[in-house]
Amino acid sequence: MIRQSISFTEPNDEWLKSQIANKEYASKSELVNDLIRQARNQQSQLDMTRKKLEKAERSGFTKAGKAAILKESKRGLHG
Repeated sequence: MIRQSISFTEPNDEWLKSQIANKEYASKSELVNDLIRQARNQQSQLDMTRKKLEKAERSGFTKAGKAAILKESKRGLHG
């Protein structure tokens, strides 16, 4: 692993400490890495949604009903 030195505002540091005190995480590093993983996953989902919206805009109108559109969207999220 790569070691880094970062600074936190006091409220953020207190929140990090509380997560560790609550045994949610073993260390600040573990917590920060988890937060980054979550942000990366969220960005990936946003990128996928954006691409789907752009594709939908290019394809024009659909005759599919609301249920079919929702099913197709959910399938894309899971695979």
